[in-house]
Amino acid sequence: MLRTSDPASDSKINKVNKETALRFLSIYKTVERTTPPTQEEMAAMGKLIEEATKEGWLLGTEGCLPSALGARVRRSGGKVSVTDGPFTEAKEMVGGFAILKANSKAEAIELARKFLQVVGEGECELRQLYEAGVDGNCVQSADHAEAALR
Repeated sequence: MLRTSDPASDSKINKVNKETALRFLSIYKTVERTTPPTQEEMAAMGKLIEEATKEGWLLGTEGCLPSALGARVRRSGGKVSVTDGPFTEAKEMVGGFAILKANSKAEAIELARKFLQVVGEGECELRQLYEAGVDGNCVQSADHAEAALR
């Protein structure tokens, strides 16, 4: 389901309830850059990170260096292969990640929208993280996902 941006989305972000909050992995994908971020881009991202950390919804975040410095390690048919970067065949690359704390999936989506307003073009893939010790966490999530596919 495609949802368009809501200009009032910032107002939908509630204070994180530490008792019932969910954790989400946000994987940021974008076209790979050949230049480092500008000072203005770094300042805007620094401001967002500082605010998000104080508000309690950002648990951790990192950006990725160019794929030329990376490698892909794959296991298939019992064999392990390694491919050194750059990965020129890929249209979009992982540009970074964040661990978010939100009261719901809908709220995590709003947080990703807020991030994209600062960073610009790209997409965030959101995946809820398993919470050890939470009864039914994985089963309920799997049941919900299966029902959505029907």
